[in-house]
Amino acid sequence: MMKEKSTIALVDDERNILTSLRMALEAEGYKVRTYNDGASALESLSEDPADLGIFDIKMPRMDGMELLRRVRQKSDMPVIFLTSKDEEIDELFGLKMGADDYVAKPFSQRLVVERVKAVLRRFAPKEGQGSEAEAARVLERGMLKLDPERHTCHWDSKPVTLTVTEFLILQALAARPGVVKTRDALMDAAYDDQVYVDDRTIDSHIKRLRKKFKQVDDDFDVIETLYGVGYRFKEA
Repeated sequence: MMKEKSTIALVDDERNILTSLRMALEAEGYKVRTYNDGASALESLSEDPADLGIFDIKMPRMDGMELLRRVRQKSDMPVIFLTSKDEEIDELFGLKMGADDYVAKPFSQRLVVERVKAVLRRFAPKEGQGSEAEAARVLERGMLKLDPERHTCHWDSKPVTLTVTEFLILQALAARPGVVKTRDALMDAAYDDQVYVDDRTIDSHIKRLRKKFKQVDDDFDVIETLYGVGYRFKEA
């Protein structure tokens, strides 16, 4: 019998996204409540809070950012944004809207499910068991420390906030330092077959990764570009 999991509030004005994401999340055992606008979601969440919210940013009646602002007045419920604009992404993190992460459209259902798991793990009460097994899964490369279980990243002991796509790309590179990863290989690591992405998408993820690490260490240079081939994580 499947263990009962968390309740997720899914808010998006696109019916196909509501349907496909709901099916993917329910297949993982989550309870899912769907809303097609922010106002109806706020009314429901005020009376019956969920464990996590997935909010589209652009919606009629009340957009995702206003919905988050209202929710935050009463609750610390973790929230993942769905967004379709890269410039919005940087603005969100710059404004520290209080979202726990975002997933950019077009996205794969697997990425959203993995991000939900990662955010809920971060908010779950810590249990004092299995610490050795979890420690074994932590990836350390020089000053880099990646913890896939908690979806945390540190560089020289300083936290670096990564999206799930950035995390998966960095993990694929850091797993085998010195080995060149083609853009296709990095796409396979970060996306599934349901989503088409071109080479420039991977390049933009790498660009954002470098930017985030340079904010904590201006000398960060371990992600190397091999022009015409791909990327690699520099060997120590």
